[in-house]
Amino acid sequence: MSNYILSCCSTADLDQQHFNKRDIKYVCFHFEIDGVSYMDDLGQSIPFKEFYSRMAAGSMTKTSQISVGEYIEYFEQFLKEGKDIIHLSLSSGISGTLNSATIARDQLKEKYPERKLYVVDSLAASAGYGLLMDKLADLRDEGKDIDEIYSWVIEHRLECQHWFFVSDLKYLVRGGRVSKVAGAIGNVLNICPLMNVDYQGHLIVRAKVRGKSAVMKAQVEKMAELAKNGTDYDGECFISNSDCYDDARAVADMIEARFPKLKGRVKIFSIGTTIGSHTGPGTVALFFWGKQRID
Repeated sequence: MSNYILSCCSTADLDQQHFNKRDIKYVCFHFEIDGVSYMDDLGQSIPFKEFYSRMAAGSMTKTSQISVGEYIEYFEQFLKEGKDIIHLSLSSGISGTLNSATIARDQLKEKYPERKLYVVDSLAASAGYGLLMDKLADLRDEGKDIDEIYSWVIEHRLECQHWFFVSDLKYLVRGGRVSKVAGAIGNVLNICPLMNVDYQGHLIVRAKVRGKSAVMKAQVEKMAELAKNGTDYDGECFISNSDCYDDARAVADMIEARFPKLKGRVKIFSIGTTIGSHTGPGTVALFFWGKQRID
């Protein structure tokens, strides 16, 4: 057993079984739906299907990040046990949670000067963030110490590729990422924007694709273009989805046919309530290891 903790936020969008299996600890964001507050606890408070059904029916959602006090309480349980911690936060290009975790770290360093507590910007989101944590678990299990893990993630975090689409632009309009006019026109024309996470961890629209079938194929083409070793890619591939499993499975089937050397089958997860509050139902996100993000 290692003498340090691998830690992240619930926004890594892995399921409870996967977190437990890989011994990855997490701290929960918060969300509101119709004015009632809940923990973003991997669908325990509100099942994902219910959450997205209520969004589709018009329920309003809002999210809030983890407070400094919550981070202190969360980190301290491990520090008291004599454990060091490496914590990866949700991308600073999406959330300010990195700042809260950093403040908590600085306060705890005074109380536990003998312990190591690394706080790292993942520059990642959803199951791309999860894919990064999964790789760190591999490295830990290979015997890497906490300093080696820290050096590796700083060097390689931008190699985690994120490509996703949304089926209904109204949620991006609500979040201010798409104008009302562009959203209205896009929905009429059945536009499904193909987006990614850039080198600064921001969500960026890369292409405006007409039709769901076409944007799914565009996702797979991006993987063929950017994955390590192209269609000979032999790493892991994760997909997350917001109550559209059939669409996610269709993309996974195309990938498994196109990339015969994959490390196991594509793993499909649910987009959690924090990320899903901003993307809405009908989102499929694809994650793999590839060329470093440079723009």
